[in-house]
Amino acid sequence: MIKVENLRKAFKGHVVHAGISFVLNKGETLTIIGGSGSGKSILLKQIVGLVKSDSGSIIIDGKEISRLGEDKLQEVQKMIGYVFQESALFDSLTVGENVASGLNNLARLTALETLKIVEEKLALVGLPGIKEFKPAQLSGGMKKRVGIARAIAMNPQILLYDEPTTGLDPVMSDVINDLILKLKKETQMTAIAVTHDMKSAYKISDRVAMLYQGKILEVGTPQEIQNSKNGIVRQFISGSSSGPIPIPGQKFQPLKSE
Repeated sequence: MIKVENLRKAFKGHVVHAGISFVLNKGETLTIIGGSGSGKSILLKQIVGLVKSDSGSIIIDGKEISRLGEDKLQEVQKMIGYVFQESALFDSLTVGENVASGLNNLARLTALETLKIVEEKLALVGLPGIKEFKPAQLSGGMKKRVGIARAIAMNPQILLYDEPTTGLDPVMSDVINDLILKLKKETQMTAIAVTHDMKSAYKISDRVAMLYQGKILEVGTPQEIQNSKNGIVRQFISGSSSGPIPIPGQKFQPLKSE
């Protein structure tokens, strides 16, 4: 479903991606882990076409998206749902209007058809009957679920989760993990999640990939990652301050663009 080959991206001479490659099969969930600033979210934005890569290719369902015109790119984007890190709900809109925002932009539906989809998706994420609420009236966990309802409104084939449990307490984090597993089971969607939350990564993933200094350092099943012999992977998943990963404030030479 998704094939990334030798993807490279730099901003003002600072290399974010230095040749990322991976393949994601249909119906599979891949979780990308890595430190803050390692380029996890930028990778998602390149996959959805919000950020252009400098070189390399992103092939989605057989289409190389960097070579597509705006109209054809939008057709591919209709296949992809995006769950933003901070939910990114519009405060001035109701919950129902937020969920419908993508439908209004990308689909030609009647008001009744749109309402039916909104109610269906809110029920699917466990929030029936709240379409008239405003985001300010919701808890953090409810906002996350509304963000997921909006992302799945178009029945995408691919779902991208940017830090789906960040800012949530452990109980609500597990509610979101269970919802991700439920959507996978019921819809067979292909998914990529990026997270620092290792408990979440182990629970929702078919495979986990470690992104470090612009490249995929290691990829494997949750059990294989937990048993990794790589010192960088082991330090990251254990959350230890001791190990080969440079600590901010210590002497560290950033990658230079080629």
